[in-house]
Amino acid sequence: MALPRIKQRRDFLRAARTGKRAARPGLILQAQPVPAAGPDAAPLRVGFTVTKKVGNAVVRNRTKRRLREAARFVLGEAPPELLRNGGWDLVLIGRDDTRKRDFRTLMGDLRGCLKQTGVLP
Repeated sequence: MALPRIKQRRDFLRAARTGKRAARPGLILQAQPVPAAGPDAAPLRVGFTVTKKVGNAVVRNRTKRRLREAARFVLGEAPPELLRNGGWDLVLIGRDDTRKRDFRTLMGDLRGCLKQTGVLP
């Protein structure tokens, strides 16, 4: 299942400026609620970023791939109505430990961040 993506810089910056934050050793999550109005509510969107501090381009891309897979698994388990009309913009920021962590632990980190920010019940 492909998740709708955040691609524009202004959307990343808005989530960083006004969104809720949660951090775990494997990742940082910024969750920005998007006002939903009626049946045309915005779907949940996800963006991924990794800073140059983490490593070179190969390392950063591998880190983003791990985050994408974790998001695909964890949000795939979420209620379907959350994905269709969730009204959230989620930005997952990779850390140095993202690529070193066990994948199950990384998914647990993501679940914890989603619950802490109120995206998942």
